[in-house]
Amino acid sequence: MVPASLSLKPALDAIGKAVDQRFDRLLAVPDDNRARLYEAMRHAVIGGGKRMRPLLVVAACDLFHVDRERALRVALAIECIHVYSLIHDDLPCMDDDDMRRGKPTVHIAFDEATAVLAGDCLHDIAFEILADPATHEDPFARLELITELAIQSGPAGMAGGQMMDLVAGDVTYDIAGITRLQQLKTGALIQWCLEAGAIMGRASDAQRKSLRAYARDLGLAFQIADDLLDVEGESAKTGKAVQKDAAAGKATFVSLLGVERARTQAHALIDQAIGHLAGFGPEADLLRAIARFAVERDR
Repeated sequence: MVPASLSLKPALDAIGKAVDQRFDRLLAVPDDNRARLYEAMRHAVIGGGKRMRPLLVVAACDLFHVDRERALRVALAIECIHVYSLIHDDLPCMDDDDMRRGKPTVHIAFDEATAVLAGDCLHDIAFEILADPATHEDPFARLELITELAIQSGPAGMAGGQMMDLVAGDVTYDIAGITRLQQLKTGALIQWCLEAGAIMGRASDAQRKSLRAYARDLGLAFQIADDLLDVEGESAKTGKAVQKDAAAGKATFVSLLGVERARTQAHALIDQAIGHLAGFGPEADLLRAIARFAVERDR
């Protein structure tokens, strides 16, 4: 069997190129005193990163034959939210990281105030993109995209998970606690990617249920793989610091389960995720490849 990392490479390369091209146009640097802000946003969003979330959006949209340009608009929105969260996550008041996606973090390359504003603006741009009729002709579909993203990126989703992570050094989490933390911090945006495709394609309730289950299992497996990379990975490949969780005294899937049990669990979750796609045919092959890639990657 061809490794998922190889079979998925053309799709990852294509989505990376498409996202970079659109950010290049969207974030053209103005000839005024806002230039530094735009340069900081461009530093964060253009080049690097796996682009897994944009690819998930496009793959989910492809299930329902959504127009590719519209799908890419939605993909751009989720990448804005993801990168805004990374910019803020890297700040000294949060995780205090110096490197992201193989280059200096925004607050290192620019300064903290500019980094905060860059993250804020990317957050705003995401909703601006989704609210535009170019994304979908149906205002109710656009409203659902916006509402779901607000939920999944806020205190009931990603931001709530980040808060749980911030106190992780002072709180003893068991497996259930870590699972809940990661379902919010990592899984919520992954869930939105699949939900967005279903909204864009007017999926049935049964189809949406299957995609939510796929997203739930994929999100946990993806995080376990991240935990394994933090223990076993190399900064040169991951593009960020490694072995930080152990240094901070944070419980992770790996610290609670051990390396081999964690790896076994990740693969079991991926098998489950792929099983949830049984109701779809070859049109879901990209989602199946993404699931396998999630636990095979080295970054």
